[in-house]
Formats: sequence, C-alpha cells, structure tokens
Amino acid sequence: MKTSYIWLLAVVVALVTALIRFLPFWIFGGGRKTPPVVEKLGRVLPYAVMGMLVVYCMKGVEFPTLSGFLPALIASLVVVGLHLWKRNTLISIVCGTISYMLMVQLVF
Repeated sequence: MKTSYIWLLAVVVALVTALIRFLPFWIFGGGRKTPPVVEKLGRVLPYAVMGMLVVYCMKGVEFPTLSGFLPALIASLVVVGLHLWKRNTLISIVCGTISYMLMVQLVF
C-alpha cells in the first residue's frame, strides 16, 4: 500500500470523525430549542446502552459450574455496590473489571 493512500485515508477518517462530532452543534446551534425527541433520547439512551452491555457481557456466562458464573456475579455486585456508594461510573467499571480479572486469574 502506498504511503499517499494511507495519508489520504487518515485525512478522510479525521474529517468524517470531526463532521460527526460537530454536526449536532451545527444542527441545533444558534439558540434553537432542542427537539423533545432528542432530549428524550439523551435521557433514555445511556440506560439502554448499559443494559445492552450487561446482556452482552453476561451472555457467555456458564451457570453449571461455580467458576463459570461466580466471578461475573461478584464483579457485577462490586460494580453495582460501588456505583450506588460513589456515583462514579469510571471507578465502578475499573474496579469491577479489576476484581473480575483477579478472580479469573488467581482464584477460579
């Protein structure tokens, strides 16, 4: 592959990414009111995405053995508990991931 092709591809990717990022500001900018549908999506979508991520992460859990589901269950409880306590998504996800990996690698 030629270097010029790679540079062109990188520029196109950067422009498309910038367009996607700035498009909402161009559409809803200028002091216009945000449509109610977009406001509702802003409230509802984060919960829907988190629910889909939970389903995706738990779909491979094997329930017949303790080592199949216990690390995922404990890590999930760590995430929920930390989030209810600290209300910090980043801390919850990082600590849940660390606890899961430690259990899988060292305990089970």
